[in-house]
Amino acid sequence: MATVLRPLTTGELLDRTFSLYRTHFVLFLAIFALPHLLVLAFQCMTLEFQTPAGGAFELSRVLTGVFLSLAAAILSIVASATSQAATVIAVSQVHLDRPAGVMDSFSRVKHQIAGVIGVSLSVGFLVGLACIAFIVPGVLLMLRWSLAIPVKVLENKSVGDSMARSGELTRGNRGRIFVIWLLFLVLSIAVSLLLRWPIEIAAGVKSIFALQVVGTEWRVAALVATFVSECLVGPLATIAFSLVYFDERVRKEAFDLQLMMTTLDAPVLHGASA
Repeated sequence: MATVLRPLTTGELLDRTFSLYRTHFVLFLAIFALPHLLVLAFQCMTLEFQTPAGGAFELSRVLTGVFLSLAAAILSIVASATSQAATVIAVSQVHLDRPAGVMDSFSRVKHQIAGVIGVSLSVGFLVGLACIAFIVPGVLLMLRWSLAIPVKVLENKSVGDSMARSGELTRGNRGRIFVIWLLFLVLSIAVSLLLRWPIEIAAGVKSIFALQVVGTEWRVAALVATFVSECLVGPLATIAFSLVYFDERVRKEAFDLQLMMTTLDAPVLHGASA
């Protein structure tokens, strides 16, 4: 039988987030780690070309390095979209007391990766543009579109409709969304620093940027530390905002009643206004 859904306070949402993460740690870790492991391998391969330009030969190596770095960035975007989308599916399954698996989660989102990338790039570009103009509008837009990816994955809407739907769902509750964003931002920075400092100390440098001029082994260590940090903290924010999505639907659309009246194994959770 499905979980009894009811409106949750911010504290209850966070408690549910960490509870799901702890109980299904291997599931969420694997979902994030598998795509990002490919990114890590590719990044390590590009380190050979990250050398200062000198003569014509060095210049060609630098240009090759720039091209590979761009390719790594694109691969990272795809990996991030894949892991986030699959995590949203896994959260929806375990939150509603349905079986969830790593491969099943990836399989359910294989046709939605392009759409999730579109949402991520659209939100990122517009929020970044607003932040350049003035910080506050950028933050407000980020809060408004925080649920765009869960909407895209679970309701299979277009990029624009996903962003508009997120704006509807978050209306009136963006204060607690800001608190959740702030908490996981601080947690992400703290874990990253915790993993990075031992590498900097061992390498005898004072910043992560200084690692770029030391041995390749230290740069590999820094990439591994970033990978571990992303895999440990990355799922938490996605879990939290997936739960916020369900909570907003319970508050505004009586989703708990809808759930009892629909087929539990439906492939997509359609919006009430669809």
